[in-house]
Amino acid sequence: MKNILKLALATTMLMPAAALAQDAVEVTLWHMEQPPHRVARVQELIDAFNAANPGIVVKQEPQNWGEVYAKTPAALAAGQGPDMLFAIPDFTPILKDIGALTSVEDFVKELDEKHDFVDSTVEAYSYDGGVWAVPLYNMAMNLWYRKSVLEAAGVEVPTTWDEWRAAAEKLSVDGVSGMGLPANKQLYTDQTVYSVMVNGGATEIYNEDGTLRFDNPETVGAYEFYTDLHQFSPADSTSWTWGEAEACFSSQTCAMVMQFSVIATYDTQAEGDASDLGVAAIPSKDGGEHNTISYANAVMLLSTDEAKMEASKKFVSFLLEPENYGRFLNMEPGLFMPVTADGAEAETFWSDPMVEKYREQIETVIENSQNGRLFGFTSGRTFPSIAAISAQNIIAETLQSIVVSGQSAAEAVAAGQARMEEVAQ
Repeated sequence: MKNILKLALATTMLMPAAALAQDAVEVTLWHMEQPPHRVARVQELIDAFNAANPGIVVKQEPQNWGEVYAKTPAALAAGQGPDMLFAIPDFTPILKDIGALTSVEDFVKELDEKHDFVDSTVEAYSYDGGVWAVPLYNMAMNLWYRKSVLEAAGVEVPTTWDEWRAAAEKLSVDGVSGMGLPANKQLYTDQTVYSVMVNGGATEIYNEDGTLRFDNPETVGAYEFYTDLHQFSPADSTSWTWGEAEACFSSQTCAMVMQFSVIATYDTQAEGDASDLGVAAIPSKDGGEHNTISYANAVMLLSTDEAKMEASKKFVSFLLEPENYGRFLNMEPGLFMPVTADGAEAETFWSDPMVEKYREQIETVIENSQNGRLFGFTSGRTFPSIAAISAQNIIAETLQSIVVSGQSAAEAVAAGQARMEEVAQ
C-alpha cells in the first residue's frame, strides 16, 4: 500500500510540470546571423530567457540571405513560417505587402519610452500608417586598413576618390591587392556599391514622386569609379561575399577593404594588434561630407496567434534590457552597434574584452554611422518597391554587367534602371 501511495504521489507531483511543458508557448526565431559563434551567443540568450520564463520556449532557426527573401513568404503561406524574423528595412515591405505584418507601433512606443531609440532606426520601419518592426542593431560600412602597411608605403589614409585610387595602386605590390572590393551579384556588393554612390552625389535612386532616378550622371560616375578601383582587387572578388573580404584582409593579401567590421577575424586570424588596425570613413569624391550605407536591423513579429505574439514581445523586451543587450550586440564585437540610448551606455556592451581592446575603432565606427544612408529610405519617404529591387540585387547586377560582361557604366546603369522599373511594377 505504501508503494502504491508513493507512486500516486510521485505521479501527482509530476503532472504540473508535464502540463506546463505541454502548455508552453513555443515561438520560432529566424535570423541570418549564421556564423557559429553568433548562433551560440543567440542561444545563450535564448536559454537565459527560457529559464526565466518557463511558460515560453523560444527556438532559433538560422537562415541565409541567399534564400530568405523567397523562403519566408512561402513558409508563411504554408503555415510554417517563423514567429519572429530579423530583417533589414528593404526586406520588410515584402512581408507587409502580403499581409504578414501587423503594426507594432504601440509596442515600439513603449520600448522607446523606456530605452530611447535612435529616431532614424524607427523611421526606417515607419510608413503607411504603422511601424512594422522593432529596431535591434545598427551596422555601417567603413574603410579598414593596417596603419603600418600604409606608413611603410608612404600612403596617407585616403579621403578623396583620387587619393583612394592612388593608394590602392601603390599598395598593389608583391602579390598584395591594394583594395578588396566585391563584384558578386549579392547583398554585400549592393552595400559596397551604394557606399560609393552616396559619396559621389548618387544617394537618391527615387524621385519625390516615386519614379526611379537611378540612371543619372552621378550614378554612372560612381560605377565608373568603382570599376576603376576594382582592378586592384583580387581576381576572385567577382564571387565574394563578406567572409572572403575579411579573410583577404586578415591574411594580408588585401591592404584595404570596405566592410562593416573586420575586428573578429583580425583578432583571431591575424595579428590582433589593436594599435595597428585602422578604420576610416569611406572617401568621398571631392573630400566633402563622408557618407556610408547604414542598416538599422530590426525584428518583425509575424505570429497571428495572440499568445505567440505576446511571447515574442516579451523576448524582444528581454533582448533590449541593457544587462542583456550588450551581450546580444557582442555576438560579433564591433559589427553590431546599439540603437538605444541606454544600450549605448550599457556596461555589458563596453565591458566585453574585445570591445575594450578595440574601443577606439568601435567609437570611430559609431561616429561614422551618423552619416548613414540606405537606398530607398533617404528622402523622408519609404518606397516599398525597393524591396523587390533589393531582393533581385539589381545594384550589384549592374556592376557585374560592367566588370564581368564588359558593358560601359552608362549602358549598365540605364539597363539597371530598366530592370528596377520592371521588378517594381
